[in-house]
Amino acid sequence: MRFHGMEILGRFMKKDHVTCICALAAAFAVAGAGRMYSQEKKDAVDAHKIVHFGDLKWTSIIKGCDLAAVDGDLNAEGTPFVLRLRCTDGSKIPPHWHPTDENVTVLKGALLVGMGESFDEAKLQTMNVGNYISLPKEMRHFAMAKGETIVQVHGAGPFKVNWVNPSEVQPPDAAPPAAKPKS
Repeated sequence: MRFHGMEILGRFMKKDHVTCICALAAAFAVAGAGRMYSQEKKDAVDAHKIVHFGDLKWTSIIKGCDLAAVDGDLNAEGTPFVLRLRCTDGSKIPPHWHPTDENVTVLKGALLVGMGESFDEAKLQTMNVGNYISLPKEMRHFAMAKGETIVQVHGAGPFKVNWVNPSEVQPPDAAPPAAKPKS
């Protein structure tokens, strides 16, 4: 009986030994994977990009509004982009639409936004600093700046503006509209 008990004890010890070896192997595998993941994270961090406001290259697009690409290719199909739009106080952005979804966050000033195919000040809704709006593709909309306004737009390219009525768009170098004579 004593011999039989030692035999059982020996089998349990062998199982514990095998379990210990398996646990140790699993621990090394996890540690190795963790080190590889850590290296991948380090490489990803090395590839980050900081864009300083002063480094942005602004281009006039319509009277009172400038555009600057922040990241990505605005013209590439399906690729992410980030841009900024800077408008002077009172600048109006005529009704337009985009072939892709547009996501807008106000960074400075206030952007008054309305929906529709004609500019109607009664439809304008105020977006203050920190406010965000998501516009589905082909949604007709218009806007006006209140104070110097900067917004950040992000989406997937291409970024294109289709004016509802191109004759309403004032080119960047256009003279201010003549005042209407009083009757």
